[in-house]
Amino acid sequence: MTRDFRLLATGQGLSWLGNAFQTVALAVAIFTTGGGAGDLGLVMAVNVLTLLTGTLFGGVWADRLQPQHVMVGSDLIRFGATAAIAGMFATGGYHLALLCALTVVSAGAGSFFSPAMSALKPLLVPAEDRQKANATLSLLQSACGVAGPVTAGVTVAAFGAPAGFTINAVSFLASMVAAALIRVRAPRGPRSSVRRELSAGWQEIRSRDWLLTNLIGASVYHIGNGVILVLVQMVAMQRLGGAHAIGWIAAAQGLGGVIGSAVGMRFRPRRLLFAGLLALPLMSVWAFAYVWPGTLAAVMIGAVIGYAGLLFYDVAWDTSLQENVPHSALGRVSSWDYLTSFLAMPVGNALAGPLAGRFGTDRVLTVCAVVLFAASASMLLAPGCRRLIRTGVPAPEADHAPKPLVPAT
Repeated sequence: MTRDFRLLATGQGLSWLGNAFQTVALAVAIFTTGGGAGDLGLVMAVNVLTLLTGTLFGGVWADRLQPQHVMVGSDLIRFGATAAIAGMFATGGYHLALLCALTVVSAGAGSFFSPAMSALKPLLVPAEDRQKANATLSLLQSACGVAGPVTAGVTVAAFGAPAGFTINAVSFLASMVAAALIRVRAPRGPRSSVRRELSAGWQEIRSRDWLLTNLIGASVYHIGNGVILVLVQMVAMQRLGGAHAIGWIAAAQGLGGVIGSAVGMRFRPRRLLFAGLLALPLMSVWAFAYVWPGTLAAVMIGAVIGYAGLLFYDVAWDTSLQENVPHSALGRVSSWDYLTSFLAMPVGNALAGPLAGRFGTDRVLTVCAVVLFAASASMLLAPGCRRLIRTGVPAPEADHAPKPLVPAT
């Protein structure tokens, strides 16, 4: 792998670890300073709404500017906002309005970071190595997803919530430095209005049946998964052993992600997206295992199987985007991808309680497992999803666009 890719992987690995500290510290800080579930829910809602508002604009600027410059600015703002949250709780003051305001600042900056990173990744390695690079980042993120919460829990328990926020702030600083050291330059053409550039990004999606079908299918999938992610926590607490069971299931999910990412490194079929879509329905095995046979061992096995399929699909999806969408539009296309996740998942989260109360937890989980399977399988109905061939070369740009992988002078 190239020097620039190693920089990105290092910075992101530290940032992914740091995010786990933020998640743990936020709940602990609110509950230990007199706040309640309503406060935590409001902060989480503010975070999601800000991401929804900013993501599409983040995609536009990722395609206008050098993506690493957008990432540096985003990390700098998130460092400042998170450090301010740490300072607020460290001084014994808890102000919900201030916490929400700082969350808006941090999430707003974060909504620009993800599309910029999507635009940057394919520039860092030769085209034939993109699948391996995507799998490497996926593997790293899965490993951080296992190690991060455990480390964060121990640290916050020992030193308090402000320490968790501080570590997360420092991780943003590390990510910023790594992004600033990346030397590649992205091809950039003339600009138009934000409205026209947003419209052009959507046209890129509409012109590819495999892309539009995956975004629609993913929206339905994320609604079903949003319901599941709430209800399985309740099932684990009530039937499978409580916090002990949640920890083991999280570890199994992480192991599945590592396996799926490792397969993505080695398995290089010509119809990569088709292979990924065949693996994605395995997540329904994990969801249904909570209903039948409903044992901790079965759920853990289902988690390994399901998350292996999910992470392999993620590798296939990222690689397909990078090879088949012109780089000049990749940030905007990726922003629509992120938007479907941000919008659909909270809808599922909100529906979980009312649906379980009306129809029963097991019945809702069974239906949602079917939804995951059907949404994943429906994507295969689009001819492009079945026929898209892995080329190992980037999508063509306009004739005037400079080539990627041009180092800074």
